[in-house]
Amino acid sequence: MTSTKDQNPASAARRAKLEEARRKERGRERRARIIAISAAVVVVAALAVGGGYLMTRANDQDKAEAKAKTDAIVGERSWDKLTQNHVETPVTYPMNPPVGGDHNPVWMNCDADVYTEAIPKENAVHSMEHGAVWVTYNSKAADADVKALAERVEATPYSLMSPLEDQADPLILSAWGKQVTVTSASDPRVAQFFTKYVQGAQTPEPGAACTGGIEK
Repeated sequence: MTSTKDQNPASAARRAKLEEARRKERGRERRARIIAISAAVVVVAALAVGGGYLMTRANDQDKAEAKAKTDAIVGERSWDKLTQNHVETPVTYPMNPPVGGDHNPVWMNCDADVYTEAIPKENAVHSMEHGAVWVTYNSKAADADVKALAERVEATPYSLMSPLEDQADPLILSAWGKQVTVTSASDPRVAQFFTKYVQGAQTPEPGAACTGGIEK
């Protein structure tokens, strides 16, 4: 016997409409799963490629830094057997700016410090003993170079910068026992000197403080 329910056209239409809706919903779910899976595959692939790129770039940077630390710097001047006595009196240094020798017991703060007035050489030498790079300039230096070098120093712990009018060249970079005259702030030897000598192998007292000294 056929039921009244089965014979009701309205009920059959509703069931058909419900089944069609369910079929469409299943289709949407399938498409959503496919899109999600495809997106995940793309993300994973991008991460793999991006990660590989970043690793390669990091390795390249490490190699470039290692090379900068070992390569000779063109035009660099070096001194060895520098004394390290603490003295309270002015010191006459054989080079200008000085790159080592007897010095004041207190260092100039060299935690990315830029001084706009001349600083005592005896205190700056103590900073270099701690591994700082000292950037000096005179009135012949271009304002743009002074500004750019100041920005580099401000971004580099264990460095300091100050004017030094009686030096022979407009722009000079110094570290303990090391010195180079550069032509401009964009001279590639600037980056090389910082990479090689900020807390570099030449440092007599690596890790010693660059804060807690004299701030002018």
